[in-house]
Amino acid sequence: MIYDALIIGAGPAGATAALMLAKAGWSVAVIEKEQFPRRKVCGEFMSATSLPLLDELGVAGPFCERAGPDVRRVGLFAQQTVLSATMPQTTGLRGPWGRALGREHLDTLLLDAAVRAGAALWQPCCATELRRSPDGYVCTIASRVGSAQLAARLVIAATGSWTRNDWARRAQGGEAPAHRPSDLLAFKAHLEGSDLPADLMPLLVFAGGYGGMVHSDAGRVTLSCCIRRDTLAQSRRRYPTPHAGDAVLQHILASCAGAREALRHARRAGPWLAAGPIRPGIRRRWRERVFFVGNIAGEAHPIVAEGISMAMQSAWLLCRRLIARQDDVAAGRAAPDVGSDYAAAWDALFAARIRAAAVFAYVFTRPSATTALLPVLKLFPRTLTFGAHLSGKAAQPVDAR
Repeated sequence: MIYDALIIGAGPAGATAALMLAKAGWSVAVIEKEQFPRRKVCGEFMSATSLPLLDELGVAGPFCERAGPDVRRVGLFAQQTVLSATMPQTTGLRGPWGRALGREHLDTLLLDAAVRAGAALWQPCCATELRRSPDGYVCTIASRVGSAQLAARLVIAATGSWTRNDWARRAQGGEAPAHRPSDLLAFKAHLEGSDLPADLMPLLVFAGGYGGMVHSDAGRVTLSCCIRRDTLAQSRRRYPTPHAGDAVLQHILASCAGAREALRHARRAGPWLAAGPIRPGIRRRWRERVFFVGNIAGEAHPIVAEGISMAMQSAWLLCRRLIARQDDVAAGRAAPDVGSDYAAAWDALFAARIRAAAVFAYVFTRPSATTALLPVLKLFPRTLTFGAHLSGKAAQPVDAR
């Protein structure tokens, strides 16, 4: 059998692509290396701009039933400063506010919907090799019980930016850079018993890094952050603890009065997760008949809390174009046109927020810059609302043609 599309990776981007194509009648195969449900290093917030997409996918109801409270305010916890301002609003049937849901729930929800729509699933399996064929591509997959080969007319890579797959690195044009002291490493934990206001999502600013908190499902607060490799090493020496995440948390609490107040009664629920280094920036969006969605195509610094929304919206941008040109795609004629159109739409929707996120990260990981900026933010706290606008909190994924 030759599938219309082979999707590698079943996170929000891959599952969204699988669900959209399967609902449109495509034969779809999905390869996912991890067994679900599984936790993931992620801030877990989804902007209101993606709620209409959840409606289109048919999963908005289950998402809203389980997700945390509406996030109506954006905040800043830096040094002794605690600020908040209104979150930008969007219009839609599901309301103007974003919400958060644990990745173990969100990813399973989307993938289960894709399978119900007709997508074939190989899980847990790894894609070990991808090679061209006369009809498209042949992918070798491996699991604990053996290996197999799947053929497809096109491939959608949704493997994330931390993939170690050789074929994915080659398709993206080379190896990852060597480790550097300035690399940002990501940490994430769930907390219970927090005093964080239910409607507030604050940015945490501390020497050598940044982070955020948001109320997720089941009364949990998600704490996620990025910290420089050299700052992490210093924190581990200063706070000798069994896990690096605990040292990071002590570093945050020592730096942010707002975090100390919000987490004074909190306790960790489950283990720390860690990953990285993160590689923000814009990468290839397509090559021949391989299309990239999610973080492997490009990612913003997590400081703007747009990772899930960008992943799902990038899959939406691509699949809308593939579906519109289905006959041409099946005949092998439309890949360059679809790829170029998709890349242009991706740039229009995401490039500005990636650049804004880079500026925010540059400023807030430098204590001297933060100290200089705080008096301005105290005088004009609605600057936080403007910053949320720049990060894409009100940017609907309009499919302009």
